[in-house]
Order: sequence, then structure tokens, then C-alpha cells
Amino acid sequence: MQRQHLIFDADDTLWENNVYFEQAFERFCQFLDHSALTPDEIRAALDEIEIVNNKIHGYGALNFGRNLVQCFEQLAERAVEDHHRHHVASLAHGIFDCPMQLMPGVRETLEKLTARHELTLFTKGAWDEQNQKIDRSGLRPLFAHCAVVKEKNVEAYRTLADVRGFDLDRTWMIGNSPKSDINPALRAGLRAVFVPHERTWTLEREDLLESLGRLVRVPAFRDLAKLFDGQA
Repeated sequence: MQRQHLIFDADDTLWENNVYFEQAFERFCQFLDHSALTPDEIRAALDEIEIVNNKIHGYGALNFGRNLVQCFEQLAERAVEDHHRHHVASLAHGIFDCPMQLMPGVRETLEKLTARHELTLFTKGAWDEQNQKIDRSGLRPLFAHCAVVKEKNVEAYRTLADVRGFDLDRTWMIGNSPKSDINPALRAGLRAVFVPHERTWTLEREDLLESLGRLVRVPAFRDLAKLFDGQA
């Protein structure tokens, strides 16, 4: 195969991420101990807060802590004191201590692909948090370029491709999120590979743009080796 430009999402594509946020949310629900609301209803309230705040503050564990505190203030059935706020924030901050768990087949697949193609890591979130995860993963040397942006939208993909001099017809965005990885990349003129993750964040889910004809699905990350190099 001709040399390709392969752009990889990070969270929940290269390593586990959302599962740790879900665990923090479960502990939050236990601490909130609401007499009437179900976890799904609490999640819906938190989603509304996050939709607004993510546009202002961005993503990451620190901002998730801020969102949880605001949700607690909104839903708590008791007087909210500072020690409550500190405890709720600590539930999110504990995500920093969670292990770095690569998805199955990630390292060996990237090692195969980087020998024949140009690899880019493209992730959104807080710059320091994301770079810390990249370093902890040990994967940075496998990429020709790593970039952290506030939002992964059509403009971000077009800017990345322009700055890096990518030929769009040979450029693929690989990720698990329809909203941030696949659909905006397709709209920007790139090709895309969807690698599903059963616990993708609810706010990253939407219908895939199948009709554009530049989308490939693979069951697992290791299948990328066969897709791009014919390697099993």
C-alpha cells in the first residue's frame, strides 16, 4: 500500500479513559444519595451541565470535577458545604491516579504501522493532562507528531492537514468517537476508520456518516495492521 497519513485518537482508542470517569460518576451518585432520581436521571442533569461548561472550560478530569460540584449543588437534598464540594471534586481528581491501560494490540499494531506510514496522535482536552497521558503510555516515540486541541471539529482537522501537508485522499482519522473522530474528519475531506468501544462517552455518540463513502469499520484496533499493510 502507498504510504498513508494515519491520525489516531487517544482516549478510548489507544487506552482506556471513559471507564474511569464512569467509576467516578458511580461514586458521585452514591455520595449524592438522592431519594428520587435514578443514576440515568442524574447523568442527564450532569450531561446538560457538561454541554455548557465544555465549551467554556474544555475537557479533562479537573473540569469534570468542576462539573460534578455544580451538579451536586443543583441536586443535593441537603445544605451544601465546602467539605462536600471538596469531596465531590476529589472523586474526579482521583482519575489522575488510575492506571494507564492500553487497548489490546495497540503497541504492536502501532509498531508495525509506523514503519510504513506517517502516524499522528490527535487528541482533545486539557493540554497538560493529555500530554501527561501520552508520556505515561510510552507511545510518543511511535508518532511523527502529537497534537492536543480544545475541540476536534471540521476546522481542527482541516488545520492539522494543512499544517502537516497531508494529502487528504491518503489521510485517515482512526478513533472510537463518531462526534469527535469520525464525522468531523469525513466532513473535512479525510477518510476514517471507526474502532468501536462499548463504553464510549454518551456525549461522543451520534450516527456515523456512512453516506460519504470514505468510512471503514474494524472490529478491533489490531485489525488496522491488516487494513493498512496486509499484515495479520
